[in-house]
Amino acid sequence: MRALYSYLLKLEAIIAGTFLVLMVVLIFAGGVARLLHHPLNWTIDLATCFFAWAAFLCADIAWRNDTLMSIDVAVARAPERLRRALLYCNYLIISAFLIYVIYAGVWLSWISRARSFQGIPGLSYSWVTMSMPVGAALLLLTTALKWRADEG
Repeated sequence: MRALYSYLLKLEAIIAGTFLVLMVVLIFAGGVARLLHHPLNWTIDLATCFFAWAAFLCADIAWRNDTLMSIDVAVARAPERLRRALLYCNYLIISAFLIYVIYAGVWLSWISRARSFQGIPGLSYSWVTMSMPVGAALLLLTTALKWRADEG
């Protein structure tokens, strides 16, 4: 199971990095094409799709590596028991929100499956909206693993 999770982490980082690079390349190519009087309007739309996926994947990577912004001035001065209770309360709130995001994201993807993304034929809007529930599921998995690690 650890080998599978390790593979998932590497794959997630590769996909997130690839999407970020593709986003920049597409925006640059669109700008150059426009400068040459041959605009490629679809580049910005596709870059937006890659951004949606990269944002959620990078959020999970940041959450896993404890590099998200946090304000712990008040909590740092609290007694250990209170800190631990607040930590678990925080995990509970995050988990509840992520479960809702998964539900809402799957529902949104389902109802938008027939809609084309920015008018691009053959590209369903669901490919973009699925970034939300997939990213939330990865964040929920990371949250559960953090919770489990903090219990031990």
